[in-house]
Amino acid sequence: MNNKEQHITSIGGQAVMEGVMMRGPYKTAVAVRKPDGDIACKIDDNGVKTRSKFWRLPIIRGCVNFIDSLVIGMKALMYSAEFVDIEGDEEEEESKFDKWLEDKLGDKIKDVVIYAAIAISLVFSIAIFMLLPTFITKGVEALGALSPAVNTVTSTGAFTSIFEGVIRMVIFISYLALVSQMKDIKRVFMYHGAEHKTIACYEAGEELTPENVKKYTRFHPRCGTSFLLFVMIVSILLFALLPRFDGFNAAVSTLLRMSTRLLLLPVVAGISYELIKWAGRSKNKCVGLLSKPGLWLQKLTTREPDESMIEVAIEAMKPCIPEDKEDDKW
Repeated sequence: MNNKEQHITSIGGQAVMEGVMMRGPYKTAVAVRKPDGDIACKIDDNGVKTRSKFWRLPIIRGCVNFIDSLVIGMKALMYSAEFVDIEGDEEEEESKFDKWLEDKLGDKIKDVVIYAAIAISLVFSIAIFMLLPTFITKGVEALGALSPAVNTVTSTGAFTSIFEGVIRMVIFISYLALVSQMKDIKRVFMYHGAEHKTIACYEAGEELTPENVKKYTRFHPRCGTSFLLFVMIVSILLFALLPRFDGFNAAVSTLLRMSTRLLLLPVVAGISYELIKWAGRSKNKCVGLLSKPGLWLQKLTTREPDESMIEVAIEAMKPCIPEDKEDDKW
């Protein structure tokens, strides 16, 4: 695009309902296109640069960043939902349960809703993407035990880890393929594309204008989609080192297997964060090949945005850019 030296930034974001959230080293901004066409922008301070050294240590920082992303992302979604124009919404009477919640929790009700939503989404994600593959694998192992020839393969730790990982990836990709066909999700994925293109334009050193942003790709190597793919690959390798607990009965063995995987999730997230951080900085061709699957997967999770969406992404990006560019280096 231009001959300026590229500035790899740590600023990242997330698509929300009719908008974009961006998070920099000092500020987090959420920009939303309102029904009347104006752009609402909410800017908050964040503690990324003020954390103690312990929370910025390798592996640990990945766990902290993962949790922060869930909380901040949910808050951004809640904020964007306030501007969604739903017909008949004003005519609905407040239910007794809503009134009871408001009386008991007052101003804290939004925080309670946010953390409850995060808890529910985590339970759902763990059940679908972690526990279900374990149950399926145990079923295949049980069938394999009926045949001595097949059992020699299914009874190995490598089979357990690889088969679980393949099932997990199939479920994940199928889920993305299905939701990407929904009309409302398509618009969210267009804003996701606007977020990526805006960051790419900034990293290239160009002025943030819709005309400049349009020129850049919607695929970005440090996308959350790529991060999740790294999580699955790391989990395959790490879980292969775990014992199979074959000395216990089937129920206890399954419970122990699932428990160890859940306990190791923060480690998996931490390692995956370091890998995507390394891959995002490296210009090595082999490293570039490792990033390719994540970029391919973004064909499902991003779409080309229109100019109005790019304008929203730019509004979210600008407040997050620090005065000293050294502060947001990746």
